[in-house]
Amino acid sequence: MNNMSTFFTTLLLLLPVLGLQAQQRLTLRECRDLAIENNKKLKIADQEVLAGKAQKEEAFTHYLPALDATGVYLRNQKEVNLLENDAFLPVGYLKEDGNWSLRPDQVMIDPATGQPVLVNGQPVPKDYALLPKDAMTVDSRNTALIRIGLTQPVYLGGKIRAYHRLAGLSEQLSRSKRDLEIQNVIQATDEAYWQVVSLAGRKAVAEKYVEALKKFEHNMEIMYTTGVAVKSDVLSVRVKLNEGEMMLLKVTDGLSLARMLLNQTCGLPLHEEYRLEEEESDLSLSGPVEKRSLEQVYGLRPEITGLELATQIYRKKEKISLADYLPSVALTANYLTTSPSFFNGISTKFDGMWSVGIGVQAPIFHWGASRKSLRQARVQTEIMEYRLQEAKEQIELQVSQSEFKVREVAKKAEMAGNNLLRAEENLKLADWGFREGTIPVANVLEAQTAWLSACSDLIDARIEAKLCEVYLKKAYGVLGAEYTDREQTDH
Repeated sequence: MNNMSTFFTTLLLLLPVLGLQAQQRLTLRECRDLAIENNKKLKIADQEVLAGKAQKEEAFTHYLPALDATGVYLRNQKEVNLLENDAFLPVGYLKEDGNWSLRPDQVMIDPATGQPVLVNGQPVPKDYALLPKDAMTVDSRNTALIRIGLTQPVYLGGKIRAYHRLAGLSEQLSRSKRDLEIQNVIQATDEAYWQVVSLAGRKAVAEKYVEALKKFEHNMEIMYTTGVAVKSDVLSVRVKLNEGEMMLLKVTDGLSLARMLLNQTCGLPLHEEYRLEEEESDLSLSGPVEKRSLEQVYGLRPEITGLELATQIYRKKEKISLADYLPSVALTANYLTTSPSFFNGISTKFDGMWSVGIGVQAPIFHWGASRKSLRQARVQTEIMEYRLQEAKEQIELQVSQSEFKVREVAKKAEMAGNNLLRAEENLKLADWGFREGTIPVANVLEAQTAWLSACSDLIDARIEAKLCEVYLKKAYGVLGAEYTDREQTDH
């Protein structure tokens, strides 16, 4: 029994330690990795990159010869009769020069005159050969055709090259969209992460505040019991304690919701609780972000890259529209076999032949369709150029605002830190004065409230500084650069 009691006592002592060890700890980098791995929009963007790559590979195949096969079978109602009736062919002979002629004994003789019978000045044959109608009948009720053809484009007005380059630009555009989506995911993850850290810090401060008020309430009750304090002082402390507990409850609920949002962003179970690295350490400010010139920013921002690619795409579409004005040239090689066949007499067996050739197609008149198509492509190109100019102006403003905000928040955090030092000093003086009986209860409560406010302001300022750093990196186009660089290396 003593051993069993000792076992349970040890187990009860170890349960809190085991619970802390089981609770997982996440860093900001781990949260980003999880969010990027589980984000559905990024998965869609990955598929769009693969689709763009496949489109580019498909466009390259237009440079290569195309091999096609065609098969046709027809069941016809009637046969083909080359003669309407039986035919009678005159019988003669071929002379040495290859001409057809009649011998005297093959000519019809007029009995009255004994001379050959002439029609239109030509002698009439005496003998005829029968050519039956059935012999000139083709059984075409079952007709089949098989064709195998090879086509090699030679010149299509530059259309194939333009299509291939357009497909390559489309692939780059899909990668640019993916880079932008990565930045959006990282920004959302960082916002959720620092929101949890902020509320966790506020909760810790609120707990200290409530704990201090509880001790103060206990001391005031003792003082009231001994007749040193009045009832109104005790009630004032209790009101502040109720306000503090209510604030702690709100912060606790907000922290739970913030953890759920972070879990959802990272693709983790909603109701699992994970400790964050910054919850267990002092929240310090990072070093300054490396300043970038506008030209560097334009080269790093996925939005600018996407618009530049879109402009180039429309320029390629102009070339494709221009190619409609130009002739097209292609080489062809075919093998054709049919049944019935007529290559060597009339036969119901398959027989065929091969052929090679070159085809040229040139547009002559299409009611100005090509010209209208070219005009439309040029207008779209101009639209994208205007959008590119507008995007650069907006990015310039965004960068200026982000840099200004970073400087402002740095000063704000410094001022918040100084205010906290003053609030802590003021609270110590208030506690000392109250114990000495020179400061009333209301002043102590005000000092505690000021300390709580100073702590909250410092937390807000530091969290805001972290977020402003994220926004500045995104404005510079370097947020999540390690992920995009790694992706480009993989490809």
